[in-house]
Amino acid sequence: MRALKIAATGMNAQQLRVETISNNLANMSTTGYNTRRAEFADLHYQQAARAGTVNAADGTVLPTGVQLGLGVRPAAVSVHLAQGALSETRGDLDVAIDGKGYLEVTLPSGQAAYTRDGALKRSADGLIVTSDGHPVAPEITIPNDARSLSINPAGEVYAYFDDAAEAQLIGQINLAGFANAKGLEAMGGNLFRETEASGAPLVSTPGQDGLGTLRQGYLEDSSVDPVREVTELIEAQRGYELNAKVITAADQMLGATTQVR
Repeated sequence: MRALKIAATGMNAQQLRVETISNNLANMSTTGYNTRRAEFADLHYQQAARAGTVNAADGTVLPTGVQLGLGVRPAAVSVHLAQGALSETRGDLDVAIDGKGYLEVTLPSGQAAYTRDGALKRSADGLIVTSDGHPVAPEITIPNDARSLSINPAGEVYAYFDDAAEAQLIGQINLAGFANAKGLEAMGGNLFRETEASGAPLVSTPGQDGLGTLRQGYLEDSSVDPVREVTELIEAQRGYELNAKVITAADQMLGATTQVR
């Protein structure tokens, strides 16, 4: 009775789909979060009678054959890259990426990581850092006597001082682009790391090489659509229930077979 194993693979697939949807809904308020989608592929088939073989009875060729599927398997959990809405915060160090690209930050290990979370902060040393304290690369230090900051769309950071009429350029925020951004490895904390699938980063000035621009005083909202997620959650729940009913039906059929006298 193959139906038992086939339905079990279907239940596992729908469970993975529900887990992916639940993660999307949990992050519907996460800055810069992109929706994940569970993707599936059918398992291999048992060829009871191959298409195109000769029928031994009369020599005719079988037009279709008999192929018995063995269920479903997870193929990928892919990221749907989409621009989230930009919400105004009016914060001097809040920057949203309008378009493609990631901010580069430096981890405590010295490795580079990438994020679209532009809720930046100022450390005790004056460095511009993320909410978790990772400095933005290249490092930018805000002078202690700076009255306010200005970040233009090209990523240039200017500081205003009480004793000067004109702003002073103190640093440059760059963006990193990837040939296959879906291949980045999610690390948690709104951070990603480079992989062989993503390719090497192309670091450039915002607004150049196909990268987006920066918007000071804004943050990028999550791209999760709650209505769509709830709809897919209902579909996954129904699919799980249907596969469970298949297992129940197969069990009853096996029970009837063992009772035959």
